[in-house]
Amino acid sequence: MEQFFPTTFRTPYFLVDETRLRQNLSCLKEVMDRTGCKILLAQKAFSMFYCYPLIRTYLSGTTASGLYEARLGYEAFGKETHVFSPAYREDEFDELLQYADDFVFNSPSQLKKYGLRAKKAGKSIGLRINPECSTQDGHAIYDPCAPGSRLGTTYEQFDESLLPLLDGLHFHTLCEQNADALETTVEAFLLKFGRYLPKMRWINLGGGHHITRADYDVERLIRIILRLKDQYGVEVYLEPGEAVVLNAGFLVSQVLEIVHNKLDIAILDTSAACHMPDVLEMPYRPPVQNSAKPGEKAYTYRLAGPTCLAGDVIGDYAFDAPLSPGDVVVFEDMALYTMVKTNTFNGMPLPSIVWRDKNGVQQLIRSFSYADFKSRLS
Repeated sequence: MEQFFPTTFRTPYFLVDETRLRQNLSCLKEVMDRTGCKILLAQKAFSMFYCYPLIRTYLSGTTASGLYEARLGYEAFGKETHVFSPAYREDEFDELLQYADDFVFNSPSQLKKYGLRAKKAGKSIGLRINPECSTQDGHAIYDPCAPGSRLGTTYEQFDESLLPLLDGLHFHTLCEQNADALETTVEAFLLKFGRYLPKMRWINLGGGHHITRADYDVERLIRIILRLKDQYGVEVYLEPGEAVVLNAGFLVSQVLEIVHNKLDIAILDTSAACHMPDVLEMPYRPPVQNSAKPGEKAYTYRLAGPTCLAGDVIGDYAFDAPLSPGDVVVFEDMALYTMVKTNTFNGMPLPSIVWRDKNGVQQLIRSFSYADFKSRLS
């Protein structure tokens, strides 16, 4: 069982564990070493820049979704800085040129508008492709190949006259998936766009690769990468976010109150709506330490947040012993797509950020106050 010290830090707080982070990074570095590919940190999933000096000793750089992430990657991480946006802003583009090395455009029109400008600034230029090959099951909100998707250029929209501007092609279609889904997508991509690869310097396979998950087929991934490199002579990039910090983060909370309405409900000091919005967006049931599914242990509770939103509910969990106010509840796998999405709805304080080093020493990295809430509003 993980050891936490809730009296040391005010709950709720995120805790990122160095040992677990290093295990993930070592796995990713092995893929890089065996294939010669480059793996980038997708900051949209995790941008706790306190960790960047460690992460950059393993990975090749960062990817960004716009100006602020690109600047953060450039200033705090260094190495390669890549950026993709569905549509760039004219009033930000010149500044963005200062930070990013690699620009991926979403459409031929965006490439026509900004590509030559970026090329003249010495940047590498790519176009995002939509291979129209959906491999996801039940996560349409995260499926870039869903019908009507705004992300990427389909074969029908591809403009061959723009090939001289391009250094690479990019696709990102996966979400928490294994190498079999990548292989299916690569085949669909090559069927439509493979003939353009010999003209390219690189291909970017995007993110959504759960490389550090226990059942991930790393050998299959390595074969896919080596095939692309050997057959087409391109450099291969991957840009996972989740895989970098998978199972390396926790959200530590406490029970504030127990109420009953046909079932026992534990009101926590952490909120699904404010502190783990993917629970409501995706939706999904986050793992809770020392718990089970409803009915599998003696005491079942609905875990819920303290906001006024009726749907601020995390899920139903069973425990060996009854919960009481003051008890600690620890959510697992909370580094990815949680810290980056927190908000202050209802005036909820943001969770503090704690780092646990490889020796088990815990350090408060950042806490938040009323000033952080107030400064966002006027």
